[in-house]
Amino acid sequence: MSGLERQQAPALRRGFRLQWEPRQECHVLLYPEGMIKLNGSAAQILGLVDGQRSVAAIIEQLATRFPGVPGIDEDVLAFLEVAHARFWIE
Repeated sequence: MSGLERQQAPALRRGFRLQWEPRQECHVLLYPEGMIKLNGSAAQILGLVDGQRSVAAIIEQLATRFPGVPGIDEDVLAFLEVAHARFWIE
């Protein structure tokens, strides 16, 4: 990954908050300038981003939650890379 390594523990960027939005019927990432609607997979991943769990631990937990999903580790890594590039996480 260009911005994150597997041993790093990403956290939501300061001022960002993940929450369920009933009107949108989905999880959203709120920040001072707006809101990002998330799909279910993105919400599952960001729900584990807490500054304590490493990238490897996040992947392991999701692989346990969703056994048999091929390529889950690459998908999680790709999403975290995008989230990092968009400054949602640090």
